[in-house]
Amino acid sequence: MAMEPLFADSYRQRKPSDSDYYRCTQDHFERLEMVWDDRYEKRYGFWRPYVMDVIRRYLECGDPHFGFARVKCTECQHEYLLPFSCKRRHFCPSCHQKRVVEFGAWLCEEVLKAVPHRQWVFSIPKILRKFFMTDRRLLCKLSRCAWKVLSLCLTETAGCDDARAGAAVAVHTFGDFQNFNPHLHIIVTDGCFYGNGRFLVCTPPDHKLVEEMFRHEVFKMLKSEGKIGDMLIDNLMNWRHSGFNVYCGDPLWPGDRKGLENLSRYIIRASFSQQRITYIPGVVWSGSKVIYRSKDGSTGKTYNALDRLAQLTCHIPNRGEQMVRYYGYYSNKCRGQRKKAGSDEIVPSITESTASFASRKSWAQLIQKIYEVDPLTCPKCQGRMRVIAFIEDDAVIRKILVHLGLWDTRNHDPPSPAPDSFQDVIIDESYSQLPQNDTWMM
Repeated sequence: MAMEPLFADSYRQRKPSDSDYYRCTQDHFERLEMVWDDRYEKRYGFWRPYVMDVIRRYLECGDPHFGFARVKCTECQHEYLLPFSCKRRHFCPSCHQKRVVEFGAWLCEEVLKAVPHRQWVFSIPKILRKFFMTDRRLLCKLSRCAWKVLSLCLTETAGCDDARAGAAVAVHTFGDFQNFNPHLHIIVTDGCFYGNGRFLVCTPPDHKLVEEMFRHEVFKMLKSEGKIGDMLIDNLMNWRHSGFNVYCGDPLWPGDRKGLENLSRYIIRASFSQQRITYIPGVVWSGSKVIYRSKDGSTGKTYNALDRLAQLTCHIPNRGEQMVRYYGYYSNKCRGQRKKAGSDEIVPSITESTASFASRKSWAQLIQKIYEVDPLTCPKCQGRMRVIAFIEDDAVIRKILVHLGLWDTRNHDPPSPAPDSFQDVIIDESYSQLPQNDTWMM
């Protein structure tokens, strides 16, 4: 029977297994755990078992063999299967993209107020980055160092006893080619709140002064943690170029909702783009290569596929690890106190909403926001579709997929023994406010 034509703007499900990134991960993830201690521990630290759970969940993401929802049209009875997602951060491009869109809307509606904001970026020299790779607790302390400096500069400029700035600090651990590069992207108020819901716009502090203060705070923090001593600090203080860098973007005004939401998405973007990955499988595992292209496509780097996979796993957050933190007027405590007192709306929201923002937006709303099509619109009659069942039982899953001709035996060869020696999700980045050439973060 011939398939009925679909509307041009209909939602089409992704096929993760068709991507080069998926094939590379599937071919090499088992070997990665086997060789980690010998090949990668000195470079990236000890193996985290949680990483393997993330990888396996990613390989199951979007695969109907592991469960799905049935979506059916209420008018023409057309039906399709919607596979479950893994909901893992950074490693799964699709799930992270949904998180990015959700976060951008939530931050603008629930946290940021209708006042001017700026983006600040704080980075540290290469010689200090290794401490943050082996001890991820330091990433939280790094964000506190940046907030302490910004808060002090803004409140001093405001000149009010009760002045308080607000900030959302996102921790990044990656550069353009996913080298480990811990740095901070911060959306901070361009001034301070004071009095009964009033806001004072402040002149932004000199970024060189902020950089000098940030360097002092980072040195003090790392010394208190026992990571560095006075000798290394004295050596770094004598560098002609400190290796620290602070960037201050242009202000975003309250009326620029689109710009603020895109910036909110940008600060938690994924560590890589799977569209820029080309996978070249080899006859043996050591011959497989990955080519990763730059943002503008003008340059690219070639990696051993296993080395590339190991590099990407370093950016997977630990279970429950927070990569975005809120400080000052935007801290969880202050927001909770204002809501309890009924004073949170004294400073109006960026957008007026008739209903409170749900803790998690539905799958359909997120897909519609990303691709500008509604997955619950029937592709045949344009009628309304709805989810009628969630299928999780293995026997029922197999029965349905076999009936539809979608069942796959999914045979997978076991990993071969390792040799004795070794030779060798889309964010609009125009809202980053950073210079186009960001090699200083690489």
